[in-house]
Amino acid sequence: MIEPQIRTADPVDAEDVLRFWKEATEEGSITDDLDGVTGLIGRDPQALILAEADGRIVGSVIAGYDGWRCSLYRLAVLPSHRRLGIATRLLDAAEQRFRAVGGRRSDAMVLEANERARQTWTAAGYQRQDRWRRWVKPFPDTF
Repeated sequence: MIEPQIRTADPVDAEDVLRFWKEATEEGSITDDLDGVTGLIGRDPQALILAEADGRIVGSVIAGYDGWRCSLYRLAVLPSHRRLGIATRLLDAAEQRFRAVGGRRSDAMVLEANERARQTWTAAGYQRQDRWRRWVKPFPDTF
């Protein structure tokens, strides 16, 4: 296997990213559509970081920065490419981005039931904060 290259996504990657997420992630999201992905890349071209090997996306992380907070979403690696250090490399790239823009801390969205993901985040130095809960209000009229 060729060593994956870490790079930011281009708008032309959007369809491949959606296919990758369907194959690699535990759960979809209402924002998993072409407009959502291309909108993310258009608003923040450095946010969607990909690992690519043999011309195929094998890993991703969204490293969002809003000028105040650093947020991580969608850390995913293809099952066939797990345990090869790809998630670590993606997180390193995200954290480098955050440091470059003046970030002080990053928060990660992790599915509670995903034990493998919790182990990955713990190994990367992240700690669960039980005192916080995410509150969500989807806008169904926009999807």
